[in-house]
Amino acid sequence: MTPFQPLARATDEECVSLVGIAGAGKSTLGKALARRLGWAHLDTDRLIEATMGHPLQDIMDERGLAGFLAVEEHVAASLSVKRAVVSTGGSIVYSGKAMERLKALGPVIHLHIELETFLSRVKDASGRAFVRPNGRSLADVYAEREPLYLVACDFSVSTDQAGLDACVDECVNRLAPMLT
Repeated sequence: MTPFQPLARATDEECVSLVGIAGAGKSTLGKALARRLGWAHLDTDRLIEATMGHPLQDIMDERGLAGFLAVEEHVAASLSVKRAVVSTGGSIVYSGKAMERLKALGPVIHLHIELETFLSRVKDASGRAFVRPNGRSLADVYAEREPLYLVACDFSVSTDQAGLDACVDECVNRLAPMLT
């Protein structure tokens, strides 16, 4: 029997990664897009929890912001998957190493929502392991991350007005020329 070897990018089968602020629909749209493509869906937040054996908030509480971001970076930068839609945590964009890995896996889509939509969906972010550096307000974090998402992505899809099916359609149409 051949021993297990993680995949490099030895095949031309790519992944699609979703980035964006909390509440943009990365997990919901990720599952629907994966179904449409006939691919697997991987949520990096769930993978972090499975890897560490604790909920995200417990990891943040125990390790602090820097420790949590280090775990997130390690998990994302080590991904070795193909034919998967990867839904990331909103703070993934803080890690150049993680973003480099996601880009190596295939196209990155930014799911965009307006600030007002973000604030109404996330409320005060209680009950979420929301990375808020230096105690910044939600609006400050939004303003800080949006330009980072735009630099990191291949294209952006607005998810705060259109329905799920329309957003999936837009992703599939825009991905068609990118996927091998």
